Amino acid sequence: MSFFVEVDHIDRVFELPNGGQYIALKNIDLKIRQGEFVSLIGHSGCGKSTLLNILAGLDRPTNGGVVLEGREVTQPGPDRMVVFQNYSLLPWLTVQQNIELAVNKVMKNLPKAERDSIVDHHINLVGLRHAVHKKPKELSGGMKQRVAIARALAIRPKLLLLDEPLGALDALTRGNLQEQLTQICEESQITCVMVTHDVDEALLLSDRIVMMTNGPEAQIGQILDVPFPHPRKRLEVVNHPSYYALRNEIVYFLNQQKRDKKRKSKKVAAIARHGLEKVNLDIGFVPLTDCAPLVVAKEMGFFAKHGLEEVTLSREPSWKAVLEGMASKRLDAAQMVAGMPLAMTLGFGGKAPLPMVTSLVLSRNGNAITLDRDLFDQGVRSLEDFANHIKQTPDITNTLGIVHATSMHNLMLRYWLAAGGINPDQDVTLSVIPPAQMISNLIANNIAGYCAGEPWNSRAVFEGQGVIVATDLDIWAGHPEKVLGVQEEWANQHPRTYLAMVKALLEACEYCDDRRNREEILQLLCKPEYIGSAPEYTRPGFIDPYSYGMDEEPRSLLRFNQFYVDSSNYPQPSESLWILTQLARWGITPFPKNWVEILQRTHRLDVYREAAQQVGLPPSEPHRKPFQLFDEVVFNPDDPISYLNNFAIHNTIRIEEISLDSITTVAA
Repeated sequence: MSFFVEVDHIDRVFELPNGGQYIALKNIDLKIRQGEFVSLIGHSGCGKSTLLNILAGLDRPTNGGVVLEGREVTQPGPDRMVVFQNYSLLPWLTVQQNIELAVNKVMKNLPKAERDSIVDHHINLVGLRHAVHKKPKELSGGMKQRVAIARALAIRPKLLLLDEPLGALDALTRGNLQEQLTQICEESQITCVMVTHDVDEALLLSDRIVMMTNGPEAQIGQILDVPFPHPRKRLEVVNHPSYYALRNEIVYFLNQQKRDKKRKSKKVAAIARHGLEKVNLDIGFVPLTDCAPLVVAKEMGFFAKHGLEEVTLSREPSWKAVLEGMASKRLDAAQMVAGMPLAMTLGFGGKAPLPMVTSLVLSRNGNAITLDRDLFDQGVRSLEDFANHIKQTPDITNTLGIVHATSMHNLMLRYWLAAGGINPDQDVTLSVIPPAQMISNLIANNIAGYCAGEPWNSRAVFEGQGVIVATDLDIWAGHPEKVLGVQEEWANQHPRTYLAMVKALLEACEYCDDRRNREEILQLLCKPEYIGSAPEYTRPGFIDPYSYGMDEEPRSLLRFNQFYVDSSNYPQPSESLWILTQLARWGITPFPKNWVEILQRTHRLDVYREAAQQVGLPPSEPHRKPFQLFDEVVFNPDDPISYLNNFAIHNTIRIEEISLDSITTVAA
């Protein structure tokens, strides 16, 4: 689908007199349809007017670009007109003459009679026939703004840009002009982008409302669709059943940004020693193939390269032990399942909220769903087969193993089951078991299957105990699997150490995804202090083709263990937002009503960008594009609550504001 206006991942960076930089806008990506009215809303300093100036061609983006009807915007032009808050009328000209000046300049090739007709039409359009010969000093503020709007519309621009055009007017004049502007835009069928601070104004005029996060590095936080039908009347809009819900959502977003700004203003000072605050670290991990980046960073010298002289990799028996080690501060950092930092921040398992942050995805994919070989022998080959088996054997309890409630293993298994009509909390039993204990439980018939990482699936296949019915490439290829987690307080107290750790692991991830290094890495992983597994069942998926154990040829799955390619390491907020919906879907945590604030707090994207820049790797940027899993249900990051509420199978869903106000640690 082609769009009328395309804002393609633009940044705007201003050079400062002291040699520094101010990043006003970061990765703005916006598509606008012809005839659409879009409002930009956010607190002062969020780059709304900067974005409008770039659309107008009055300013140029540092990166990215703007395309209008297939042509890049590089300078001002008559196809775009801006209406400013200060009217910008020539004081020595009358209403008619101010409008004529623009028309005669742009349409000089038209006959005078036709130009006069255009001027008269737009004077009538804004209701100023009675004031046609008056000069600006004889006009009220509202009348002056109507002249500015008429002048802009008279040259028939393709795009009308409104920079708080009604901001300086009194409430009554503003209300009247809002209704006139609504009528004018509907009659003209013109495409509009408006900057405003007024929530009600945005709802009255807009088809979509783009809500901007705080600057610097302002981004699009959320886009709200406004469903009110056209033509619009103020009373009809206010009385629409969705009006106050939409209004509350905008106000809520703005309040989140206000809290975020207040929090960030309280910066924590850190005293560095020898360049880093701390050089001896304890980093937790669970023995799985995808702990490879940690092992490589230590064994291949990446930690030492970045000043981390003594790093101890603490092999933990379970993800519960990792969580407890992080909460007690026994560990400085840890490889974590992707949902764990989010759940800890929300207050998981009856605990008080403990703010965690992540700046790095360590791995993607790498999991599989393994079922007992006996089920395969009974004809279970797929999700549909498993659903039929459950229906046909109601007296049998099918227990499936998961590694942790906040893990992608749990969320992906639940999603897979529910997509097949299986309620994971009624039709089967889910039991938390450490990954290394899955096979022994399978052999003992304590479980009928499990979802875990490698090498524990391939070992079940190798030993003839299980078959693999799905990998996460079959469910959601490229999902975040393991992340680097630290306490927010720790990150603030050790900013240089944290950056050094991210840099070392980023380079290690790149090393891991160079397949020429995989044989060497495999030897390291199989050491007793790391995984301690046999190479023959550690190789599948990591180096060799992957066997599902179903009497077929092994499959080549080059992205089964993904560490670096395709911007793997960037912690996409939209992916974490999906995780938040699934944690809430199954009653593990409430869904945070202030999800924008939660994601801003947990995702230290600034640290990732700085680390990538310093090690010379390409930067990545957040995106808010809808995506889908294997069942083709579309997840729209701008409307996660609708997505969450549309699932047929779910537990009791709680939507709550997660108050973090009492927590004083802040982003440095």
